[in-house]
Amino acid sequence: MIYVNSLNKYFQDSHVLDDVSITFDPHITYAIIGSSGSGKSTLLRCLNGLETPTSGVIKIDDVDIFASKDNLAKARSNMGMVFQSFNLFEHKTAIDNVMFALIKVKQLSKEEAFKVASHALDKVGLSHRYNNYPHQLSGGEKQRVSIARTLAMSPQLVLFDEPTSALDPEMTIEVLKVIKALVKDGLKCILVTHEMAFAKEVADMIVYMDQGKILEVTSSDEFFTQPQTLRAQQFLSHTQFKGETQ
Repeated sequence: MIYVNSLNKYFQDSHVLDDVSITFDPHITYAIIGSSGSGKSTLLRCLNGLETPTSGVIKIDDVDIFASKDNLAKARSNMGMVFQSFNLFEHKTAIDNVMFALIKVKQLSKEEAFKVASHALDKVGLSHRYNNYPHQLSGGEKQRVSIARTLAMSPQLVLFDEPTSALDPEMTIEVLKVIKALVKDGLKCILVTHEMAFAKEVADMIVYMDQGKILEVTSSDEFFTQPQTLRAQQFLSHTQFKGETQ
């Protein structure tokens, strides 16, 4: 259980998170949506300590993750993150990119790491790309290697920070299909996304943010058919969301 209470984050004079409070249930998949600059990615980055809140508390299973370095390290060990950019080592093959943390962090042998990494790459449909370097992969394939790298660490929760924002429409569909399949297979995650049809299909709950505040936390079906706030209604009308998966 992730408990966020009165979270504020300033970047100089910009109030990016404004008194944000929410509880994330570990059994539920969430999509955080909203206009650009609404604070979505900053909230996600605070959850795993990539950003330090200006004030407020984040607790995971009643442990304040910013109370000590040990608390933060433990929280991170159970939480994976997939970024907008792929963050792959350009001089390493796909399999070596996935194996790297397994060897360095989990201290697996090369044989054990290869077994885990190959299974993760298979799971995202890249069994034929083990020995390819990032420059030999499409954008969608790079993101799938990034997802495989995260899955290989066996996190209890995965945070996706706009995983398709750097991809063209065709590659976006490719990556979203992989994420949908993983969620269907039991992966628990919190997603920041601009893909409304994807959010509706994958997420159990929608967290709608605007200007650093959480305005709605409601079921996916309810949000996309009966948003409660005028701002959410305007947002959906501007995205031209019709309630159907495209």
